Amino acid sequence: MRQNFVAGNWKMNLTLPEARALTTDIVRLLADELPGARPQLVLCPPFPLLLAVGEVLGQSGPALGAQNFHQMESGAYTGEVSAKQLHSVGCQYVILGHSERRQHFREDNALLAQKLKTALAAGLQVIFCVGESLATREADETFDFIGQQLAEGLFGLSDAEMEQVVIAYEPIWAIGTGRTASSAQAQEVHAFIRQQVAAAYDAGIAANTTILYGGSCNAQNARELFSQPDVDGGLIGGASLKARDFVDISKSF
Repeated sequence: MRQNFVAGNWKMNLTLPEARALTTDIVRLLADELPGARPQLVLCPPFPLLLAVGEVLGQSGPALGAQNFHQMESGAYTGEVSAKQLHSVGCQYVILGHSERRQHFREDNALLAQKLKTALAAGLQVIFCVGESLATREADETFDFIGQQLAEGLFGLSDAEMEQVVIAYEPIWAIGTGRTASSAQAQEVHAFIRQQVAAAYDAGIAANTTILYGGSCNAQNARELFSQPDVDGGLIGGASLKARDFVDISKSF
């Protein structure tokens, strides 16, 4: 179901004490400042911190998410973790297709399609990322590129499976750079994504799909971005490492 949604991607940051302190601060601020209806909130720490963050979150409302997993259910894959293991420690969500995974770990659309099926079969909901590089945007190929990511990576799901997926548009040129897509640029791509979902499935599924913006979204620009008709929230990187900023973003609807 389409909903206001904010997910914090902590990437490879924070020690165990720092993670506990940050989560405690977020839970406290949310209780004080958003005691009633809230957007769906998710925190996605690194693997070693999942249990500790989940314990602090408890029944406070924000859900626990992971940043990655191996596509196989189990086996001799030293150093990897499975979707079932993530679910067993309390994860409700997992991020797939982040540009850093695509770039640094060569995860392509075919692999991501396989991971999607594995995640959903394990009971995880997926935040599925798409987005273009600066070169792709400047070549006026943004829509073709994102359309291919969606068609090859996401649209092999059934109608019921699509209901378990949140899409995140993250322009690669705006991740960690301080550059942010304008609200008009974000809306244009989000509207295109929703149109692609409607074409691949139907208008009802498209209308119920949550689509997030990710790319240097912060407490200063979140309200304007989230006010766009097809922007349902944010996948937050650096700003999610500060309790005050993350909560302020969560109040930006």
